[in-house]
Amino acid sequence: MEFPAQKLTSSTPSISYQEKSSTIFIEGESYPENSFDFYSPLLKWIKHSLKEKKGIILDVNISYMNSSSTKCVLDILDLLDEAFAAGIKTSVRWRYDQENPRSLELAEEFKEELKLPFETIPLEI
Repeated sequence: MEFPAQKLTSSTPSISYQEKSSTIFIEGESYPENSFDFYSPLLKWIKHSLKEKKGIILDVNISYMNSSSTKCVLDILDLLDEAFAAGIKTSVRWRYDQENPRSLELAEEFKEELKLPFETIPLEI
């Protein structure tokens, strides 16, 4: 199954995959008109990859996301957490702007709900 890469737009993040490190990168702002349509191909790809027992690192650098994007990202995190519980190597690196406390708060809220390794990383100013 081909990875559903997305290019950065004014309302959607870029989504890319580095096969060598098994890392999905999500960067930018996320407030698409329909978040579920936007994230659905990525969710399907992650489910497919996890069925094949492939480990995944999720590297997130989202400066802003609306509530429906937050729900979609939570769905992705839940999939990765379930895989981690099943013995598949998954983890999250959440990058945040130190001048945007909401980004760190959101990461900490997600982290509280999960068992998988979850690292919060401040962006260099």
